[in-house]
Amino acid sequence: MSIITLQLGQCGNQIGFEVFDALFRDSHCPHGLCCKRENEAYQASCKERFFSEQEHGVPIARAVLVDMEPKVINQTLSKAAHSDRWKYDQHSCFCQKQGSGNNWAYGYSVHGPRHEESIMNLIQKEAEKCDSLSGFFIIMSMAGGTGSGLGTFITQSLQDQFSDSLKMNQIIWPYGTGEVIVQNYNSILTLSHLYRSSDALLIHENDAIHKICAKLMNIKQISFSDINRILAHQLGSVFQPTYSEEGSRYYRRNPLGDLMENLVPHPEFKMLSVRNIPQMSENSLAYSTFTWAGLLKHLRQMLISNAKMEEGIDWHVRPPLSGLPTLSKMAINKELRFNTSIANLVILRGRDVHSADLGGFKDPALYTSWLKPVDAFSVWRTQRAFSKYEKSAALVSNSQFLAKPLDMIVDKAWNMFASKAYIHQYTKFGIEEEDFLDSFTLLEQVIASYYNL
Repeated sequence: MSIITLQLGQCGNQIGFEVFDALFRDSHCPHGLCCKRENEAYQASCKERFFSEQEHGVPIARAVLVDMEPKVINQTLSKAAHSDRWKYDQHSCFCQKQGSGNNWAYGYSVHGPRHEESIMNLIQKEAEKCDSLSGFFIIMSMAGGTGSGLGTFITQSLQDQFSDSLKMNQIIWPYGTGEVIVQNYNSILTLSHLYRSSDALLIHENDAIHKICAKLMNIKQISFSDINRILAHQLGSVFQPTYSEEGSRYYRRNPLGDLMENLVPHPEFKMLSVRNIPQMSENSLAYSTFTWAGLLKHLRQMLISNAKMEEGIDWHVRPPLSGLPTLSKMAINKELRFNTSIANLVILRGRDVHSADLGGFKDPALYTSWLKPVDAFSVWRTQRAFSKYEKSAALVSNSQFLAKPLDMIVDKAWNMFASKAYIHQYTKFGIEEEDFLDSFTLLEQVIASYYNL
């Protein structure tokens, strides 16, 4: 089944290019540590998901590119065409000559209704190219204007016109130090509206990816291209093909549906994170060896201590002991910063993959009391290696990972809202104070639900 990627705004288009490039390069990597037939099956599965018919021998990305200014889209089209590996369909792009000025309301209330028909027609044409449509993968930021405001509007339109297709929004969480003065307003409006129209929100924090670039990849002058390549690697480690079930020789057909089934058991909880291991520079990799026991021990501790990367894991954090009263567990969790999960999916790729022991992820203490580990934990595998790593593991988690950062953004937005700062920039485009209050109410309920796991 195919996935249509929507690249929205400057951020969405730049990341989208890196994602497709990472997927293509991995699927055509000759060092997959598997036989030729299996490698060909892997390539075919990747192509069915993300690329359509070839034009002069070059695969075309299943994507619709949208921005309110032409510069980034033109750059993205050009980079893909010059890669000589794959390309975009130039007829699947929509751009104008005026952006949204970092104003969510302008993207949502002006650009959205004005251009809905044109954009949805492009999406419909792309959907008609798919023999079987799994759903939509929507890449956008939440701090600006076009990606967040227009992205939210288009997601709602997809909910109306493609109600049977799944929608996963990949959202870029802004730097805590601030990129845009009204980023907290834009963020709460984006998240609250998407919570009503999206099936899952896959969150990447700019601060966390920046640290990976600095500490794991040893990049001295970090650019957005560096950050986007890390994001693309993490997304590829999740979406590239894996076997449909234990012992199967067939790759799963419906990755979005399987992700939702495994990770979003209740509509109150739909925020997902990705961690992967190992992740390092080429120079460091040449002197490194890995075992499944070591990789999974570190990945588990990253989960429970809410660490975004190997470096800096807090090994003092431990799950609460079984049998403790609920209030005692909550006190221990608060003191030790233990990250309780609703559901976890571990994806293993590479040599001797079936020898990996995943018992540590089946501990009931890791999970909320209303789900048994057998229902809360899943594993996908393939012996086909990913990228340059002989063994690698990715963890997609629905947990408390974002409760505190979300709480902080809501508090900052409340403080601005209380003094009516910048509200006029939103009301003049139809977003009223009641819309802000509705957003605060919904997100405070989400925060409380995650804190009370």
